[in-house]
Amino acid sequence: MKLLDPGTGLDGFIIEECIHSGGMAHIYRVHYADGQRDPGFAMAMKIPRMTAGDGAENIVSFEVESQIMQVLHGTHVPRFVAAGDLERVPYLVMEYITGHTLEHWIDADPPPGVDEIARLGSAMAHAVHALHQQNTVHLDLKPANVLLRADGSAVLLDFGLSCHAHYPDLLAEQLRKAVGSPAWIAPEQVVGVRGDPRSDIFAIGVMLYQLCTHRLPFGAPQTPAGLRQRLWVDPVPIRKLHPELPEWLQEVVMRCLEPEAAQRYPSAAHLAFDLAHPEQVQITERGRNVTGTRFRTHFKRWIKAAGMHYQPSPMASQQIDEVPIVMVAVPYKDASDATLYSLRQAVARSLGTRPGARLACVTVIPSSLSSTSDERHSETSVHRRHLAALRQWAQPLDYPGHQTSCHVLESGDVAQALLDYAVGNHASVIVIGAATHGLKTQRFVTTVPIKVAMGAPCTVILVKQALPFELLGDASSGNAPEAGGYSDSGSDADAEAEAKARAKAKAKARRDANYVPF
Repeated sequence: MKLLDPGTGLDGFIIEECIHSGGMAHIYRVHYADGQRDPGFAMAMKIPRMTAGDGAENIVSFEVESQIMQVLHGTHVPRFVAAGDLERVPYLVMEYITGHTLEHWIDADPPPGVDEIARLGSAMAHAVHALHQQNTVHLDLKPANVLLRADGSAVLLDFGLSCHAHYPDLLAEQLRKAVGSPAWIAPEQVVGVRGDPRSDIFAIGVMLYQLCTHRLPFGAPQTPAGLRQRLWVDPVPIRKLHPELPEWLQEVVMRCLEPEAAQRYPSAAHLAFDLAHPEQVQITERGRNVTGTRFRTHFKRWIKAAGMHYQPSPMASQQIDEVPIVMVAVPYKDASDATLYSLRQAVARSLGTRPGARLACVTVIPSSLSSTSDERHSETSVHRRHLAALRQWAQPLDYPGHQTSCHVLESGDVAQALLDYAVGNHASVIVIGAATHGLKTQRFVTTVPIKVAMGAPCTVILVKQALPFELLGDASSGNAPEAGGYSDSGSDADAEAEAKARAKAKAKARRDANYVPF
């Protein structure tokens, strides 16, 4: 279809200027002919190219995008407005979002710093995770299809090559070939496997590599043989090109670019977690290597790839459920062995035997603890002390195949701090100790666990203490502290004296009960 002139009317819309003319479609600014139907946001109309020389994928991708856009929702995709009849005039009208595409940062001079790269990567990962939660895999992520708003959030564009688990995959059925942008396409896409959410993680890795090095990790191959090389070849390590970049960043980027999907991040939420908490990234040989992958390794992969049969992954949402981010809220005080033991058991059950699941251990301390000039209570000292205690508690949960991280937060509102952390890090499950003290007043005063359960965006497991620790309280003749989790009451007595008294009471309880501690 030829370009439309400004002022042209089409199905109740008035065409404005053409803002993009690409190989597959033209995009125009539009508005309603009837001003009373103003949707409250700017709109854009996308019309596919359908000349004699255009390929069939233009029409097929339009059908795919029209189908998918109508069911997507959230802040990371443009809002759908209307669609035209394919037999008459095909078009899509959607929200027009202002901002810069990722190309703005890739072409920037000077290039973005490490913190900026992490921020951009985290924004992309959050957007992709929101898409995967709706059982949609983008499959054509590239800098031109990632838009960054002024507030730093990412919006994904162009769903013409996407795959939705609940709809027929028209591209796979009709074209029978690898479809995607050559520089960013994932290895499994090259051999015709579509619908794996880890393909989008590979594309994010390519864009992160571009941000770090200003070059493409695999070039821009145009032949099937050139595309297949990414099935066994690793790109040049980013620290070989730029030694000043940190090891943790190379670890993240190179993990995204693993040839086998199973070796990448299991979900975009896990990628966002590492980019938001670089100090928690576990650095392996991937992050330390500055010489590149040996020929022998590449040759072994080439042999393996020649006979490999790629299997589609589960649905995107199912893949997310199989590798959850489990968050456990560990009280910083007033927690007995019973509570801590029961929390640990509940976490172990939540992690189960699912490889790739991540555990985030969180303690919230009040701001007053680090507001004094006393060196023992300085911010650094307090955080270090509570972080060490948290790591000691989590040590028995450090199972192979699971990644564990510990975080000490500071806030005057414990419940809100836990909720903000859960939302910001896409926690799938929150494990928290149920307050067992002050039961008579809980009908009038909402405790932290109840606040968290009411406001959480995910499953919340409230944990009460379990035997044999209930017997310890009786055996201590009233000297053992009362078991409990978070509470909105309690005084801030001297922490050191309180800890000594608590340890003495626990020791007596254990001796009297003849019980070996965990």
